[in-house]
Amino acid sequence: MQRQRDFGLLVIVAVAVVTAAFGQTAGPAVGPAAIPDFSGIWAHPSFPGFEPPASGPGPVVNKSRRSQIVDADGRILPAANGLRVSNFHQLVGDYTNPILKPQAAEVVKRHGTLSSSGVAYPTPTTQCWPEPVPYIFNGVAMQMLQQPDKITFLYPNDHQVRYVRMNQPHPAQVMPSWYGDSVGRYEGDTLVIDTMGVKIGPFAMIDWYGTPYTQALHVVERYRLLDYESAKEGLERDAKENLHLLRADAGSAPDHNYRGKHLQLQFTVEDEGAFTMPWSATITYRRGAEAWREVVCAENTRGLAIAGTEAAVPRADKSDF
Repeated sequence: MQRQRDFGLLVIVAVAVVTAAFGQTAGPAVGPAAIPDFSGIWAHPSFPGFEPPASGPGPVVNKSRRSQIVDADGRILPAANGLRVSNFHQLVGDYTNPILKPQAAEVVKRHGTLSSSGVAYPTPTTQCWPEPVPYIFNGVAMQMLQQPDKITFLYPNDHQVRYVRMNQPHPAQVMPSWYGDSVGRYEGDTLVIDTMGVKIGPFAMIDWYGTPYTQALHVVERYRLLDYESAKEGLERDAKENLHLLRADAGSAPDHNYRGKHLQLQFTVEDEGAFTMPWSATITYRRGAEAWREVVCAENTRGLAIAGTEAAVPRADKSDF
């Protein structure tokens, strides 16, 4: 009888242990339903594109301004007595921005002097070269494809594709590449992407003002969905700084009547070789109202190049096949 009682007690204890262990491992449900859906085409038809932050150190902005009135929903109104926004035709970066180290400020000043004199200097876009992070965020549209192990970004200029590995570390030795080594993770409702190892090419700049970067460049992106009311603050900062394009390629025209979720990218840049401090900017996207269109450059070297010249696309003297 004693043996039966001991055996019964053992069974009860065992069941209790298993039940407790199951309760610890089950926890709150975390699965695909908990991950925000960032997929689809997002439009940001503004130029040059970066939205200065609400506070704190921000990106280089254009000293050359022009008039434009944009209402809260991004509709362009008559320009008389309007906002003084970035001038598309003159890219004169503010080289006095305190984020710039002296040598970086000199590069920005040199590019601005050229633009002020009517000379269009080469950029990755006009020369059909890959656009590095964060320069590529200046694009008027982007498309995000989400998978459990990776996220793929599509950018319209010249079929550019960028891959982000999920839940993996950077390698011990990062091999420099055009878009850098990007690893991502979800922090609640935010997608966080860490990028380093961005290759330095012949037209190395992180914005349209020629701001340089070095091998120490480190960019952290944070993507999150916002409702319309929460997104308006970023849209208004965009309207005060950037020129809203009347027409832009690649499905970039936004749906101004859209009141659903917006996508905001907040990114921080560090580079001890070019900047005196970390700085941040945002991009606030609406849903695109048009189909995705191709913007070909490398196969059409005069289409996006500086007037009267051909883009500096790499060429071989003879074919390799």
